[in-house]
Amino acid sequence: MIFIPKGTKDVLPQNSYKWHFIENKIRELTDEFGFQEIRTPVFEHTELFLRGVGETTDIVNKEMYTFMDKGNRSMTLKPEGTAGVARSFIENGLANNPMPMKMYYLTPVFRYEKPQSGRLREHHQFGIELYGSYDAKADVEVISLAKTLLNRLGINELELNINNIGCPTCRKDFSKALQDYFGQYKDKLCPTCLERLEKNPLRILDCKVPECIEIAKNAPIVLDYLCNDCQKHNKATQSYLDALGIKYKINPLIVRGLDYYTGTVFEFVSTAIGSQGTVCGGGRYNNLVTEIGGKEMPAVGFGMGLERLIMVMEKANVSFGQENLCKIYIAPIGEEQYKIAFKTVYDLRSNGIIAETDLMNKSVKAQLKYANKIGCEYVVVLGENEVINNKVLLKNMATKEEKEIALDDLLNEIK
Repeated sequence: MIFIPKGTKDVLPQNSYKWHFIENKIRELTDEFGFQEIRTPVFEHTELFLRGVGETTDIVNKEMYTFMDKGNRSMTLKPEGTAGVARSFIENGLANNPMPMKMYYLTPVFRYEKPQSGRLREHHQFGIELYGSYDAKADVEVISLAKTLLNRLGINELELNINNIGCPTCRKDFSKALQDYFGQYKDKLCPTCLERLEKNPLRILDCKVPECIEIAKNAPIVLDYLCNDCQKHNKATQSYLDALGIKYKINPLIVRGLDYYTGTVFEFVSTAIGSQGTVCGGGRYNNLVTEIGGKEMPAVGFGMGLERLIMVMEKANVSFGQENLCKIYIAPIGEEQYKIAFKTVYDLRSNGIIAETDLMNKSVKAQLKYANKIGCEYVVVLGENEVINNKVLLKNMATKEEKEIALDDLLNEIK
Protein backbone atom coordinates (compact mmCIF):
# COMPACT_ATOMS: atom_id res chain seq x y z
CA MET A 1 0.00 0.00 0.00
CA ILE A 2 1.19 3.51 -0.85
CA PHE A 3 0.66 6.07 1.93
CA ILE A 4 0.33 9.86 1.79
CA PRO A 5 3.67 11.75 2.05
CA LYS A 6 4.58 13.03 5.51
CA GLY A 7 3.43 16.59 6.12
CA THR A 8 0.54 16.45 3.64
CA LYS A 9 -3.15 15.90 4.23
CA ASP A 10 -6.16 14.76 2.21
CA VAL A 11 -9.26 16.95 2.23
CA LEU A 12 -11.99 14.33 2.37
CA PRO A 13 -15.43 14.82 0.75
CA GLN A 14 -17.18 15.18 4.11
CA ASN A 15 -14.85 18.09 5.04
CA SER A 16 -14.57 19.94 1.73
CA TYR A 17 -17.58 22.10 2.53
CA LYS A 18 -15.46 23.84 5.21
CA TRP A 19 -12.96 24.86 2.54
CA HIS A 20 -15.73 26.05 0.24
CA PHE A 21 -17.20 28.12 3.08
CA ILE A 22 -13.90 29.92 3.74
CA GLU A 23 -13.05 30.35 0.05
CA ASN A 24 -16.50 31.80 -0.67
CA LYS A 25 -16.11 34.27 2.21
CA ILE A 26 -12.70 35.26 0.81
CA ARG A 27 -14.07 35.85 -2.69
CA GLU A 28 -17.02 37.86 -1.34
CA LEU A 29 -14.75 40.07 0.77
CA THR A 30 -12.07 40.63 -1.87
CA ASP A 31 -14.82 41.75 -4.26
CA GLU A 32 -16.02 44.25 -1.66
CA PHE A 33 -12.47 45.59 -1.17
CA GLY A 34 -11.78 45.73 -4.92
CA PHE A 35 -9.14 42.97 -5.12
CA GLN A 36 -8.89 40.71 -8.19
CA GLU A 37 -7.53 37.18 -8.30
CA ILE A 38 -4.08 36.36 -9.71
CA ARG A 39 -2.87 32.80 -10.28
CA THR A 40 0.83 32.00 -10.64
CA PRO A 41 2.59 28.66 -11.29
CA VAL A 42 3.17 26.14 -8.52
CA PHE A 43 6.91 26.13 -9.36
CA GLU A 44 9.26 28.94 -10.34
CA HIS A 45 12.95 29.35 -11.12
CA THR A 46 14.86 28.92 -7.86
CA GLU A 47 16.62 32.26 -8.36
CA LEU A 48 13.32 34.07 -7.77
CA PHE A 49 13.19 32.89 -4.16
CA LEU A 50 16.92 33.31 -3.55
CA ARG A 51 16.70 36.97 -4.57
CA GLY A 52 13.21 37.72 -3.31
CA VAL A 53 12.71 35.74 -0.10
CA GLY A 54 16.37 35.98 0.96
CA GLU A 55 19.28 33.56 1.28
CA THR A 56 19.50 34.03 5.08
CA THR A 57 15.90 32.96 5.75
CA ASP A 58 14.95 29.54 7.09
CA ILE A 59 12.72 29.07 4.05
CA VAL A 60 15.61 29.31 1.60
CA ASN A 61 18.23 27.65 3.82
CA LYS A 62 16.22 24.70 5.06
CA GLU A 63 12.70 24.42 3.70
CA MET A 64 12.50 24.74 -0.08
CA TYR A 65 11.58 21.86 -2.36
CA THR A 66 14.16 22.41 -5.11
CA PHE A 67 14.87 20.13 -8.07
CA MET A 68 16.61 20.11 -11.46
CA ASP A 69 14.23 19.79 -14.39
CA LYS A 70 15.00 17.86 -17.60
CA GLY A 71 16.60 20.97 -19.05
CA ASN A 72 19.03 21.07 -16.11
CA ARG A 73 17.36 24.20 -14.70
CA SER A 74 16.91 24.65 -10.96
CA MET A 75 13.20 24.86 -10.09
CA THR A 76 11.47 25.28 -6.73
CA LEU A 77 7.93 24.56 -5.58
CA LYS A 78 6.77 27.92 -4.30
CA PRO A 79 7.25 28.24 -0.53
CA GLU A 80 5.13 31.43 -0.41
CA GLY A 81 2.98 33.44 -2.79
CA THR A 82 4.35 36.99 -2.85
CA ALA A 83 7.55 36.45 -4.87
CA GLY A 84 5.64 34.78 -7.72
CA VAL A 85 3.16 37.66 -7.85
CA ALA A 86 6.05 40.16 -8.00
CA ARG A 87 7.63 38.19 -10.86
CA SER A 88 4.30 38.20 -12.72
CA PHE A 89 3.84 41.92 -12.02
CA ILE A 90 7.15 42.67 -13.76
CA GLU A 91 6.90 40.13 -16.57
CA ASN A 92 3.36 41.08 -17.61
CA GLY A 93 3.86 44.85 -17.41
CA LEU A 94 1.23 45.29 -14.71
CA ALA A 95 2.92 48.53 -13.66
CA ASN A 96 1.15 50.08 -16.66
CA ASN A 97 -2.23 49.42 -15.06
CA PRO A 98 -4.04 52.06 -12.99
CA MET A 99 -2.64 52.21 -9.47
CA PRO A 100 -3.09 51.02 -6.85
CA MET A 101 -3.23 47.47 -8.19
CA LYS A 102 -5.03 45.17 -5.78
CA MET A 103 -4.66 41.39 -6.14
CA TYR A 104 -5.29 38.24 -4.14
CA TYR A 105 -4.45 34.56 -4.51
CA LEU A 106 -5.47 31.18 -3.16
CA THR A 107 -2.62 28.75 -3.68
CA PRO A 108 -0.83 25.68 -2.35
CA VAL A 109 2.65 26.38 -0.94
CA PHE A 110 5.40 23.91 -0.05
CA ARG A 111 7.93 23.98 2.79
CA TYR A 112 10.05 21.08 4.00
CA GLU A 113 9.75 21.53 7.74
CA LYS A 114 8.74 19.47 10.75
CA PRO A 115 4.96 19.00 10.55
CA GLN A 116 3.15 20.64 13.45
CA SER A 117 -0.36 21.47 14.47
CA GLY A 118 -1.68 23.68 11.65
CA ARG A 119 1.63 23.62 9.78
CA LEU A 120 2.09 21.13 6.94
CA ARG A 121 4.71 20.63 4.23
CA GLU A 122 1.98 21.32 1.71
CA HIS A 123 -0.49 23.87 2.91
CA HIS A 124 -2.79 26.39 1.31
CA GLN A 125 -2.52 30.13 1.55
CA PHE A 126 -4.75 33.11 0.99
CA GLY A 127 -2.71 36.19 0.20
CA ILE A 128 -3.29 39.88 -0.53
CA GLU A 129 -0.99 42.07 -2.64
CA LEU A 130 -1.46 45.83 -2.98
CA TYR A 131 0.94 47.61 -5.35
CA GLY A 132 1.58 51.27 -6.06
CA SER A 133 1.07 53.18 -2.80
CA TYR A 134 3.64 54.30 -0.24
CA ASP A 135 0.88 55.72 1.95
CA ALA A 136 0.09 54.28 5.38
CA LYS A 137 -3.55 54.05 4.30
CA ALA A 138 -2.55 51.12 2.09
CA ASP A 139 -1.07 49.32 5.10
CA VAL A 140 -4.30 49.76 7.02
CA GLU A 141 -6.36 48.74 3.98
CA VAL A 142 -4.83 45.25 3.99
CA ILE A 143 -4.85 44.99 7.81
CA SER A 144 -8.54 45.91 7.89
CA LEU A 145 -9.31 43.34 5.18
CA ALA A 146 -7.60 40.62 7.23
CA LYS A 147 -9.47 41.60 10.39
CA THR A 148 -12.81 41.77 8.57
CA LEU A 149 -12.32 38.28 7.12
CA LEU A 150 -11.30 36.76 10.45
CA ASN A 151 -14.29 38.36 12.16
CA ARG A 152 -16.70 37.17 9.46
CA LEU A 153 -15.36 33.65 9.90
CA GLY A 154 -16.21 33.92 13.60
CA ILE A 155 -12.63 34.33 14.84
CA ASN A 156 -12.98 37.24 17.25
CA GLU A 157 -10.48 36.45 20.02
CA LEU A 158 -7.57 38.06 18.20
CA GLU A 159 -4.64 40.29 18.97
CA LEU A 160 -3.10 42.49 16.26
CA ASN A 161 0.65 42.95 16.77
CA ILE A 162 2.40 45.61 14.69
CA ASN A 163 5.96 46.84 14.27
CA ASN A 164 8.04 48.87 11.84
CA ILE A 165 11.41 47.34 10.89
CA GLY A 166 12.63 50.39 9.00
CA CYS A 167 13.91 51.09 5.51
CA PRO A 168 17.40 50.26 4.15
CA THR A 169 18.63 53.66 5.38
CA CYS A 170 17.78 53.25 9.07
CA ARG A 171 18.27 49.48 8.96
CA LYS A 172 22.05 49.96 8.70
CA ASP A 173 22.38 51.51 12.15
CA PHE A 174 20.00 48.97 13.65
CA SER A 175 21.90 46.05 12.08
CA LYS A 176 25.14 47.40 13.55
CA ALA A 177 23.53 47.66 17.00
CA LEU A 178 22.27 44.06 16.70
CA GLN A 179 25.72 42.82 15.69
CA ASP A 180 27.27 44.54 18.69
CA TYR A 181 24.63 43.11 21.05
CA PHE A 182 24.49 39.53 19.77
CA GLY A 183 28.25 39.47 19.35
CA GLN A 184 28.48 39.22 23.14
CA TYR A 185 26.64 35.87 23.01
CA LYS A 186 28.47 34.03 20.24
CA ASP A 187 29.05 31.05 22.50
CA LYS A 188 25.30 30.74 23.20
CA LEU A 189 23.76 31.42 19.76
CA CYS A 190 22.65 28.47 17.61
CA PRO A 191 24.82 27.71 14.52
CA THR A 192 22.26 29.27 12.18
CA CYS A 193 22.21 32.53 14.14
CA LEU A 194 26.02 32.63 14.19
CA GLU A 195 25.86 32.77 10.39
CA ARG A 196 23.10 35.37 10.53
CA LEU A 197 25.20 37.54 12.84
CA GLU A 198 27.44 38.54 9.94
CA LYS A 199 25.03 38.30 7.01
CA ASN A 200 21.70 39.55 8.40
CA PRO A 201 21.47 39.98 12.21
CA LEU A 202 17.80 41.00 11.94
CA ARG A 203 17.00 37.34 11.21
CA ILE A 204 18.20 36.36 14.71
CA LEU A 205 15.06 38.04 16.09
CA ASP A 206 13.01 35.49 14.15
CA CYS A 207 14.86 32.43 15.50
CA LYS A 208 12.71 29.76 17.18
CA VAL A 209 15.52 28.20 19.26
CA PRO A 210 14.68 28.81 22.98
CA GLU A 211 18.20 30.04 23.88
CA CYS A 212 18.19 32.56 21.04
CA ILE A 213 14.69 33.72 21.93
CA GLU A 214 15.80 34.40 25.49
CA ILE A 215 18.86 36.37 24.37
CA ALA A 216 16.77 38.39 21.88
CA LYS A 217 14.45 39.63 24.63
CA ASN A 218 16.99 42.29 25.64
CA ALA A 219 18.22 43.13 22.12
CA PRO A 220 18.10 46.71 20.78
CA ILE A 221 14.63 47.81 19.65
CA VAL A 222 14.19 48.73 15.99
CA LEU A 223 11.78 51.56 16.81
CA ASP A 224 14.67 53.43 18.44
CA TYR A 225 16.54 53.49 15.13
CA LEU A 226 13.84 54.57 12.69
CA CYS A 227 14.61 57.48 10.36
CA ASN A 228 12.19 60.44 10.21
CA ASP A 229 10.27 59.05 7.22
CA CYS A 230 9.78 55.66 8.85
CA GLN A 231 8.71 57.27 12.11
CA LYS A 232 6.11 59.35 10.26
CA HIS A 233 4.85 56.29 8.41
CA ASN A 234 4.63 54.31 11.64
CA LYS A 235 2.65 57.04 13.39
CA ALA A 236 0.35 57.43 10.36
CA THR A 237 -0.34 53.67 10.31
CA GLN A 238 -1.29 53.76 13.98
CA SER A 239 -3.47 56.83 13.50
CA TYR A 240 -5.49 55.16 10.72
CA LEU A 241 -5.89 52.01 12.80
CA ASP A 242 -7.16 54.26 15.60
CA ALA A 243 -9.55 55.93 13.15
CA LEU A 244 -11.03 52.53 12.23
CA GLY A 245 -11.22 51.47 15.87
CA ILE A 246 -8.87 48.53 15.26
CA LYS A 247 -7.02 47.72 18.48
CA TYR A 248 -3.35 46.78 18.26
CA LYS A 249 -0.27 46.06 20.31
CA ILE A 250 3.16 47.41 19.39
CA ASN A 251 5.56 44.46 19.38
CA PRO A 252 9.16 45.47 18.49
CA LEU A 253 10.26 41.81 18.22
CA ILE A 254 8.11 41.10 15.14
CA VAL A 255 10.32 41.00 12.02
CA ARG A 256 8.54 38.28 9.94
CA GLY A 257 10.41 35.38 8.37
CA LEU A 258 11.10 36.82 4.92
CA ASP A 259 13.87 39.21 3.93
CA TYR A 260 11.77 41.30 1.56
CA TYR A 261 9.86 43.04 4.37
CA THR A 262 10.56 46.72 5.04
CA GLY A 263 8.67 49.21 7.19
CA THR A 264 5.34 48.01 8.58
CA VAL A 265 5.04 44.37 9.67
CA PHE A 266 2.07 42.84 11.47
CA GLU A 267 0.56 39.60 12.76
CA PHE A 268 -2.89 38.54 13.92
CA VAL A 269 -2.55 36.07 16.79
CA SER A 270 -5.14 33.69 18.20
CA THR A 271 -4.68 31.72 21.44
CA ALA A 272 -7.05 28.98 20.32
CA ILE A 273 -4.37 26.67 18.88
CA GLY A 274 -1.59 27.09 21.44
CA SER A 275 1.92 28.27 20.69
CA GLN A 276 1.45 28.31 16.91
CA GLY A 277 -1.12 31.06 17.20
CA THR A 278 -0.32 33.35 14.27
CA VAL A 279 -3.21 33.11 11.82
CA CYS A 280 -2.15 35.96 9.52
CA GLY A 281 1.11 37.81 8.91
CA GLY A 282 2.21 40.50 6.52
CA GLY A 283 3.64 43.94 5.97
CA ARG A 284 5.43 46.16 3.48
CA TYR A 285 7.94 45.06 0.84
CA ASN A 286 8.74 48.23 -1.07
CA ASN A 287 12.01 46.87 -2.48
CA LEU A 288 10.91 43.39 -3.61
CA VAL A 289 10.13 44.36 -7.21
CA THR A 290 13.53 46.03 -7.65
CA GLU A 291 15.26 43.07 -5.96
CA ILE A 292 14.04 40.74 -8.69
CA GLY A 293 14.72 43.06 -11.60
CA GLY A 294 11.81 45.49 -11.86
CA LYS A 295 11.44 49.22 -11.37
CA GLU A 296 10.77 50.79 -8.00
CA MET A 297 7.30 49.84 -6.82
CA PRO A 298 5.88 50.03 -3.26
CA ALA A 299 3.81 47.08 -2.08
CA VAL A 300 2.07 45.73 1.00
CA GLY A 301 0.19 42.54 1.73
CA PHE A 302 -0.27 39.46 3.90
CA GLY A 303 -0.50 35.66 3.87
CA MET A 304 -3.03 33.53 5.74
CA GLY A 305 -2.89 29.72 6.04
CA LEU A 306 -6.22 28.02 5.36
CA GLU A 307 -5.42 24.86 7.35
CA ARG A 308 -4.67 27.00 10.38
CA LEU A 309 -7.86 29.00 9.87
CA ILE A 310 -9.91 25.81 9.83
CA MET A 311 -8.16 24.58 12.98
CA VAL A 312 -8.87 27.83 14.85
CA MET A 313 -12.49 27.81 13.73
CA GLU A 314 -12.97 24.19 14.81
CA LYS A 315 -11.45 24.83 18.25
CA ALA A 316 -13.66 27.89 18.66
CA ASN A 317 -16.73 25.84 17.62
CA VAL A 318 -17.45 28.29 14.83
CA SER A 319 -20.05 27.33 12.23
CA PHE A 320 -18.91 26.53 8.70
CA GLY A 321 -22.44 26.90 7.40
CA GLN A 322 -24.39 23.96 6.02
CA GLU A 323 -23.24 21.31 3.61
CA ASN A 324 -25.10 21.32 0.30
CA LEU A 325 -27.17 18.25 1.10
CA CYS A 326 -29.43 16.38 -1.27
CA LYS A 327 -32.84 18.01 -1.69
CA ILE A 328 -34.69 15.02 -3.11
CA TYR A 329 -34.06 11.34 -3.77
CA ILE A 330 -36.03 9.45 -6.44
CA ALA A 331 -36.23 5.73 -5.56
CA PRO A 332 -37.27 3.74 -8.66
CA ILE A 333 -38.70 0.20 -8.82
CA GLY A 334 -38.18 -1.58 -12.15
CA GLU A 335 -36.21 -0.87 -15.31
CA GLU A 336 -38.68 1.52 -16.95
CA GLN A 337 -39.04 3.44 -13.70
CA TYR A 338 -35.24 3.78 -13.54
CA LYS A 339 -35.30 5.60 -16.89
CA ILE A 340 -38.06 7.96 -15.73
CA ALA A 341 -36.27 8.53 -12.42
CA PHE A 342 -33.02 9.27 -14.25
CA LYS A 343 -34.80 11.78 -16.53
CA THR A 344 -36.60 13.39 -13.56
CA VAL A 345 -33.34 13.82 -11.63
CA TYR A 346 -31.70 15.27 -14.77
CA ASP A 347 -34.49 17.87 -15.09
CA LEU A 348 -34.33 18.75 -11.38
CA ARG A 349 -30.56 19.24 -11.55
CA SER A 350 -30.96 21.37 -14.68
CA ASN A 351 -33.08 23.70 -12.55
CA GLY A 352 -30.51 23.98 -9.78
CA ILE A 353 -31.92 21.38 -7.41
CA ILE A 354 -29.61 18.83 -5.76
CA ALA A 355 -31.20 15.50 -6.66
CA GLU A 356 -30.11 11.87 -6.51
CA THR A 357 -31.30 8.47 -7.71
CA ASP A 358 -30.01 4.92 -7.50
CA LEU A 359 -26.95 3.92 -9.54
CA MET A 360 -26.38 0.50 -7.98
CA ASN A 361 -29.67 -1.38 -8.48
CA LYS A 362 -30.44 -1.41 -4.76
CA SER A 363 -33.72 -2.55 -3.26
CA VAL A 364 -36.21 0.16 -2.32
CA LYS A 365 -35.45 -0.41 1.35
CA ALA A 366 -31.72 0.01 0.73
CA GLN A 367 -32.35 3.13 -1.37
CA LEU A 368 -34.40 4.77 1.40
CA LYS A 369 -31.73 3.89 3.93
CA TYR A 370 -29.08 5.45 1.68
CA ALA A 371 -31.20 8.59 1.14
CA ASN A 372 -31.48 8.99 4.91
CA LYS A 373 -27.72 8.55 5.39
CA ILE A 374 -26.82 11.27 2.87
CA GLY A 375 -29.31 13.67 4.45
CA CYS A 376 -31.91 13.96 1.70
CA GLU A 377 -34.74 16.30 2.60
CA TYR A 378 -37.41 14.57 0.49
CA VAL A 379 -37.89 11.11 -1.00
CA VAL A 380 -40.17 9.88 -3.76
CA VAL A 381 -40.72 6.17 -4.47
CA LEU A 382 -41.37 5.66 -8.17
CA GLY A 383 -43.11 2.38 -9.02
CA GLU A 384 -45.29 1.17 -11.91
CA ASN A 385 -48.53 2.50 -10.37
CA GLU A 386 -46.99 5.94 -9.76
CA VAL A 387 -46.01 6.17 -13.41
CA ILE A 388 -49.40 4.97 -14.71
CA ASN A 389 -51.36 7.36 -12.45
CA ASN A 390 -48.82 10.20 -12.69
CA LYS A 391 -49.08 10.48 -8.88
CA VAL A 392 -46.31 10.18 -6.30
CA LEU A 393 -46.00 10.51 -2.53
CA LEU A 394 -43.52 13.21 -1.59
CA LYS A 395 -42.13 12.28 1.84
CA ASN A 396 -40.42 14.77 4.15
CA MET A 397 -37.63 12.77 5.77
CA ALA A 398 -37.47 15.01 8.86
CA THR A 399 -41.17 15.25 9.72
CA LYS A 400 -42.26 11.96 8.02
CA GLU A 401 -45.15 13.87 6.46
CA GLU A 402 -46.34 12.65 3.04
CA LYS A 403 -48.04 14.61 0.31
CA GLU A 404 -49.55 13.28 -2.90
CA ILE A 405 -48.65 15.31 -5.97
CA ALA A 406 -48.57 14.88 -9.73
CA LEU A 407 -45.21 13.64 -10.97
CA ASP A 408 -45.24 16.46 -13.53
CA ASP A 409 -45.58 18.99 -10.67
CA LEU A 410 -42.56 17.66 -8.75
CA LEU A 411 -40.22 20.41 -9.93
CA ASN A 412 -42.58 23.25 -8.94
CA GLU A 413 -43.35 21.59 -5.60
CA ILE A 414 -39.65 21.23 -4.69
CA LYS A 415 -38.86 24.79 -5.78
